[in-house]
Formats: sequence, C-alpha cells, structure tokens
Amino acid sequence: MTSEELQALISANIDCEHIELSGDGRHWYATIVSSIFEGQRLIQRHQRVYATLGGRMQSDEVHALSMKTFTPAEWAAQNQN
Repeated sequence: MTSEELQALISANIDCEHIELSGDGRHWYATIVSSIFEGQRLIQRHQRVYATLGGRMQSDEVHALSMKTFTPAEWAAQNQN
C-alpha cells in the first residue's frame, strides 16, 4: 500500500483538516487533524481511524499504524509551542 492509498482510505471516511503519513508500506506513522475528534477520548479517535481501514489490518496489508490524532484547536496549540 502506498501513502497516497492509505491517505485516500482515511480521508474517505474522516474529514481531515491535515494528514501526514510516513512509512514503509506496511508500518505507518500518521498525524491526523479533524474536527470529528472533538469530545472523543484518544482510544475513540484511534478506533475511528482503524475503522476506516476495514479488513486491511486483519489481512496484514497494513501491518501497523501508529498515530497522533488532534482536534483543530489541539493542533493549533501544538504548533504554537
């Protein structure tokens, strides 16, 4: 899987204001900013992103996805520091 394909999968189901991906095709690191994360705990945010991948995690097409998830306000505060 390419970063473009992974980004398209995530963006198709989550309205992302910002998304950064890096990885080797199976192991991925993502930074995702979306207002959909408002009021959600970290585990809920990650579950939401994992849900966008469907069976790709179980089929090992995406072996690992490490992520940082932010609301737009959290992202703005993060980038001020």
